[in-house]
Amino acid sequence: MMNPELLNKIIKAYDIRGLVENEITPDFTFAVGSAFARLLELEREPATVIIGEDMRPTSTQLADAFSDGITSQGMDVIRIGLASTDQLYFAAGYLNFPGAMFTASHNPAQDNGYKVYLGGVVDEINYHGSQIISPTDVTISSEIAKIKSLKAVPRSTSWKVLDEAIISRYVTDTAKIVKPSSNLKVVYTAMHGVGTKTLLSVFAAADFATPILVSAQADPDPDFPTVSFPNPEESGAIDLALQTAKNYDADLVIANDPDADRCAVAIKANGSWRMLRGDEVGAILGESIASAGTAGTFANSIVSSAILCKIANHYEINFTETLTGFKWLAKIPNLAFGYEEALGYCVDSAAVNDKDGISAALKIVEIASNLANSKSSL
Repeated sequence: MMNPELLNKIIKAYDIRGLVENEITPDFTFAVGSAFARLLELEREPATVIIGEDMRPTSTQLADAFSDGITSQGMDVIRIGLASTDQLYFAAGYLNFPGAMFTASHNPAQDNGYKVYLGGVVDEINYHGSQIISPTDVTISSEIAKIKSLKAVPRSTSWKVLDEAIISRYVTDTAKIVKPSSNLKVVYTAMHGVGTKTLLSVFAAADFATPILVSAQADPDPDFPTVSFPNPEESGAIDLALQTAKNYDADLVIANDPDADRCAVAIKANGSWRMLRGDEVGAILGESIASAGTAGTFANSIVSSAILCKIANHYEINFTETLTGFKWLAKIPNLAFGYEEALGYCVDSAAVNDKDGISAALKIVEIASNLANSKSSL
């Protein structure tokens, strides 16, 4: 039923992603959900899967198909609805459930996809709410290949809705990673994604000044009308944010990608604005966390700078380097801080065992605020 070449193509380093209708279809997604449920049954994982979605027009349709695939195998589904990837990771970790997030992240509007992850130990790998890696992905692919006809798979369309208190818990727990109160004037853009509501709630819970929003990019909009490629790393993507910062004489610019798991930072230096590279933000976060006496392991992937290793050595903190992709960083026990140069940072692995653009934004604002209070800057 499933083209092996197509299957290999769309299972990317981070997730399953491709063109809607041509590659990512409801039938394919139903098959993935059904195969995922069979994997969970084989591994005696919890019989409940938690599912979230972003604002793309096909995300609900695909989430419905995946949910049907899960329930067709006799398992339960909890739907979180419109959410950031960070919230979904937190909810799954909090409940210790496997799950899936339907988003194409910072891909163009015509794409969609999903991130699939596990909560417990599978194939002798401690997932702790992180994305699948080999050989688990191979097992899912082989289960999909066994499906010769979708007509033979029973359908079910019943699921539960996540308790709102768990999302509120994400907000309060994230706010606790910083010392309260900051008056720094911050400009924020969600890049037409789902980050605005959550980031504002977290900042308010931490008693940080309300960020100045880039109004044209603040609300979820799957068409991404102001950018051709909704990735903060792309040239011109944060131009509106930088212009807003100039208009308001802001201190700092923060940008999330559309599913809010990446965080970009721009600073004002010598009268002009520039975006910090991912390695620069990683070094700033790493130095701050290390100097606070945090115990645990520091880590980055092989595509990132060697500076975090030097920081870890200076503070006598254990350091590990991994393959490319946060799915590898998330497998490190007792991860105190991990990052990848493509704007991904994990500053609180106990809550979100993956990159989290909201908590990273909060932490970088705290650092910048402390520096400003001592007449310094990032």
